Amino acid sequence: MLSRRLFSAALLAGISLSALPAFAQTTDIKFTLDWRFEGPAAGFLLAQDKGYFADEGLNVTIDTGNGSVEAIPRVATGAYQMGFGDINSLIKFLDEDPSQPVKAVMMIYDKPVFSVIGRKSQGITDDPKSLEGKKLGAPPPDGAFAQWAAFKEVAGIDDSAITLESIGFPVREPMLASGDVDGVFGFAFSVILNLKANGVPDEDISTILFADHGLNLYGNAILANETFADENPEAVQGFLRALAKGFADAVADPAAGAAAVLARNETLNIDTETERLTMANEMNIKTPYVVENGFGGIDEARLDASIETLKVSMGLKGNVTGADVFDSQYLPPAEERMLP
Repeated sequence: MLSRRLFSAALLAGISLSALPAFAQTTDIKFTLDWRFEGPAAGFLLAQDKGYFADEGLNVTIDTGNGSVEAIPRVATGAYQMGFGDINSLIKFLDEDPSQPVKAVMMIYDKPVFSVIGRKSQGITDDPKSLEGKKLGAPPPDGAFAQWAAFKEVAGIDDSAITLESIGFPVREPMLASGDVDGVFGFAFSVILNLKANGVPDEDISTILFADHGLNLYGNAILANETFADENPEAVQGFLRALAKGFADAVADPAAGAAAVLARNETLNIDTETERLTMANEMNIKTPYVVENGFGGIDEARLDASIETLKVSMGLKGNVTGADVFDSQYLPPAEERMLP
């Protein structure tokens, strides 16, 4: 009935249908996160709660994920129009099949959060060499574990005596807390705080961040299905504009960001998620490069260099370049992507 009235009103006023309000042209976007609703997801949720997506004419549904690798085929198949996943795993994915219709369109973790978290009481220190001879828990879909081959090479780790045990995400921190494994792969801000929640004291936790030991890669990025992006370029542009505002808000007020997370998962602790978000902001999101150049973009030479690293460590065939992986055309101007 409403659309019929608008049509009649437009005819009476001599107005073309193209001049009707934008609310009649809402675009639906299904978006997959890499993981659960936790502190680092605040930027996405604030963009939704504050109406930034709606302001762009978008109806966005945000679903949780099961690891930053699994998000890639979700977007490539079109099950989700956009998502949040590991760009290094995307490089591997496209190297194996360059015809897959998925690209990164905005960088979120300028510094990757890949790490091995261990316990000092079980012999793991901040030195990567301390991993030799240890038992490590490795969730197969985890983005950090996906970079193990690259990391052990650049860090000079002898893995001949390292035992890798395939474990699920739900038991990762409990197994480390109980001593069933000596260390685990994961995102630092997730594992550290989950370990503390499992009773491991802060002074017993050791963190080996891959980026601090020679692995100069990018981390998680916004992914877009290319077919969707080609057909809806303004929707993708609007989505990224909204995200830039949401992440700026999450940096400016981590407590408000954590509150947005708890609105989706009341079992969490507000202080823990505020701390988790603050860690992500400081370690991975608001880096010196981002402060100078704006949030969401990349250094093309750095991305190309990371692909060269992955050729050696992950056995890439050399089928893709940085331009095949990252498409910057949908990004807002740099001045609209500065973080507070």
